[in-house]
Amino acid sequence: MKGNFPVERFQQIQTPFYYYDTELLRQTLRAINAETSRHEGWHVHYAVKANVNPRLLTIIREAGLGADCVSGGEIEACVKAGFPGSKIVFAGVGKADWEINIGLDRDIFCFNVESIPELEVINELAAAKGKVARVAFRLNPNVGAHTHANITTGLAENKFGIAMRDMVPVIEHASQLKNVQVVGLHFHIGSQILDMGDFQALCNRINELQDELERHRIRVEHINVGGGLGVDYEHPNRVSIPDFKAYFDTYAKKLKLRPGQTLHFELGRAVVAQCGTLLTRTLFIKKGAVKQFAIVDAGFTDLIRPALYQAYHKIENISSDEPTEAYDVVGPICESTDVFAKQVDLNRTKRGDLLAIRSAGAYGEIMASQYNCRRLPQAYTSDEF
Repeated sequence: MKGNFPVERFQQIQTPFYYYDTELLRQTLRAINAETSRHEGWHVHYAVKANVNPRLLTIIREAGLGADCVSGGEIEACVKAGFPGSKIVFAGVGKADWEINIGLDRDIFCFNVESIPELEVINELAAAKGKVARVAFRLNPNVGAHTHANITTGLAENKFGIAMRDMVPVIEHASQLKNVQVVGLHFHIGSQILDMGDFQALCNRINELQDELERHRIRVEHINVGGGLGVDYEHPNRVSIPDFKAYFDTYAKKLKLRPGQTLHFELGRAVVAQCGTLLTRTLFIKKGAVKQFAIVDAGFTDLIRPALYQAYHKIENISSDEPTEAYDVVGPICESTDVFAKQVDLNRTKRGDLLAIRSAGAYGEIMASQYNCRRLPQAYTSDEF
C-alpha cells in the first residue's frame, strides 16, 4: 500500500522537496493529548531538534505542547512561533554564554544542566542580570537502550549528563549558589526506542535515585524523563501514529512520582517523523553488471540519515503501478555513502518518476546541508494543496 499523495500537483514542483501531512500531524498531537490529559501534572515538550519548520512549530504550539530546545537558535525559533518562555526547556552539553543569556532573557521554564562548570556559569550570568535561573540536573542513569549505538545517550560512556554518584554533591553545591534554583531532575536514554522495557528500566532507576535523595532530605518538584519513543519506519501507512498508549502507560505504572511532582516528556521523532516525506525525481536508470541503479536528484544533503546511521526509510514510486524490480536508490553527491537504499523493490521506474522517501519528518529537513553547493530543499504542507 502506497501513501496518498497529490501526484499531479507534485509534478509541477521542482524536486527535491519535503511534504508534510499536517492532518496526520494534528491527529498525532491529539493522540498525545488524549493520553497525557488522563494524568494531572503531565507535560509534553516537543524536541525541536527533530524539525524546526515554522508551520509545524505553530501547529505543535497550538496543540498546547511546550518546547525542548538544544540551542539558542532553537529558543529564538520557538519564541518566533509563539511558544511562551514558561514552556521552554533548554538542554545540551555545551551551552554558550550567549545562548544561556537568551534563555535568561526569555525567562524559560528551566535549564537542563549537565555539569558543575555549566551550573556555575549559569549562576554567574543570572547574577549579572539580577535573576534566578531555574535548573534541572540531567543525570546519566547508565541505562542502555535497544537502538543504534550512535543515538544512545544514557550510558556511562556517553558525553551526556552527570554521573549518578555525583547527584547528591552536585545538588548540595547548587543550594549554596544564590542565582540558581534546583527544580528537577532530567533524563534521556536515547532515540528510536520501541522496546518499552528500556523505559521501564529508566523508571526503576529514577525510583532508586529518588529514594536516595529522600535519604538526604532532598526533594524536587519536577521529573523530566526525556523522550526516545520510536516510529515504524517499515510501515508508515499502516502504523502512522506511534503507540503512545503503551509509552505513557509504562510511566504511569512503573514510575513512582511523589505527591505534587509533575512529569515532563520530550518527544520529537514520535511527533513529526511520519507526517514528513521527501519527494525526489528519478534522473536516470543505470544498469550495471549485477544490479540497476535509480539515480535521483535528492542526496544526503537533503536526508542524511541513511548515510549517517544506515537508517531505513520506505521508498515508493508514486508515479508507477508497473511490476516491481530491484534498485539501488542513489543520489548525485560525489560520495560513495550517498545511498538511500540498496536492492529495494520499486514499481518499474523510469526517468522522471517521482519517488517518495517516507517517514522523513524527523531529522530530515533540519539536517540538510549545502555540500557540493547544492540548494537546500524547499518544504510544503498539505494545507497548501
